[in-house]
Amino acid sequence: QVQLVESGGGSVEAGGSLRLSCVASGSTYIKNCMGWFRQAPGKEREGVAVRDWYGVTFYGDSVKGRFTISRDNAKNTLYLQMNMLKPDDTAMYYCAAAQVTGCSSVRGEFHYWGQGTQVTVSS
Repeated sequence: QVQLVESGGGSVEAGGSLRLSCVASGSTYIKNCMGWFRQAPGKEREGVAVRDWYGVTFYGDSVKGRFTISRDNAKNTLYLQMNMLKPDDTAMYYCAAAQVTGCSSVRGEFHYWGQGTQVTVSS
């Protein structure tokens, strides 16, 4: 069982930056594939970025070149650095972990979810 707690959301103007954090617990080292997802009101959940223990990463097309996912394995912490934010990035952002160690894409199966942190980008 993996527990996930996100932080770092907030409100920012377009062009600004935010950094999200997700602390995982449930084991000394969480080696699962982990990632960030988002869901805006009235829209389907979207995969933002995923990263495995070894550094393999995948990004959703809408955030490539603007967002960077990173991971501190020693701290069981996942990060999402978001730059050049746009109003379309406004959503609830969720941290998630799979039951497997390898990440195959942002559309893989994820079984453990955090409560989410809100990101709002104004124009």
